[in-house]
Amino acid sequence: MRLLEERIQRDGVVKAEGVLKVDSFLNHQMDISLFNEMGAELKRLFADAPINKILTIEASGIGIAAIVAQHFGVPVVFAKKAQSINLDGEMYTTRIQSFTHGKIFNVIVSKKYIGPEDHVLIIDDFLANGCALDGLIEIVESAGATVEGIGIAIEKGFQPGGKSLRERGYRLESLAIVDAMDPETGKLVFREQNDAAASCADFGGVIECDADDIANACAAAKTSSDAVSACSGSGANAKR
Repeated sequence: MRLLEERIQRDGVVKAEGVLKVDSFLNHQMDISLFNEMGAELKRLFADAPINKILTIEASGIGIAAIVAQHFGVPVVFAKKAQSINLDGEMYTTRIQSFTHGKIFNVIVSKKYIGPEDHVLIIDDFLANGCALDGLIEIVESAGATVEGIGIAIEKGFQPGGKSLRERGYRLESLAIVDAMDPETGKLVFREQNDAAASCADFGGVIECDADDIANACAAAKTSSDAVSACSGSGANAKR
């Protein structure tokens, strides 16, 4: 997604040890206009899937997931990293290793909110080694639900998570994939991708399409302003 890539280039900060700091617009202070564009693009990408629920994990995924859910018109469930007095009844549980925090969390979701009838889109802000996503997939499968796809804001293409998920047959769409970054120069290299904005040309504020088969992508753009080895085992194997 070109809009997100441009924002990362402008406001992102590349730090040592594979860290990309985007807290000025994504996961601390949140740019809701940008989130709305991201939600519209994910709705376009998964328009053919019978999604009736969004699943994410606290805390950074919640803001994006809520906007995405608004575009789909479905509820959001977020996996909690701590038991609280507000949670009762039976729970799905798993353990997730966090790349950012360097620790393992026990993650829980109430069995009241995910079941066999659900077709789930998993949303998160970052994909690195894929440990959090493996845990969320495990929860969905434990519920007998279907993983319809995984939507990510920023994927670190130089880490194994995305490759592993695709090889295992999951439908993964990342709005920006960073294939390389240099903390000394701040340079970022993005993987080439197609999105609604890239499919159309803008002539004097009027978006036109090059071919009939991208008309829907143009319409979407017009209405908007624009490895397993690294994780603890999850046993997840449902595919789409």
